[in-house]
Amino acid sequence: MTAAAPYTEAMTKWEYVTVPLLVHATKQILDNWGQDGWELVQVVPGLNPENLVAYLKRPIAG
Repeated sequence: MTAAAPYTEAMTKWEYVTVPLLVHATKQILDNWGQDGWELVQVVPGLNPENLVAYLKRPIAG
């Protein structure tokens, strides 16, 4: 009996960015980043009630 070859698919490498969001324009802001290949990971409260912070990621090309 021979051992199976190890799984060798390359791991995806990511780049990240944090983006301030204004509550009255979240969709517009996120759509713009999404068109550049960024995927939303999480949204957290900002320093005041009018702001949020979005964390986004996308694969590093290469």
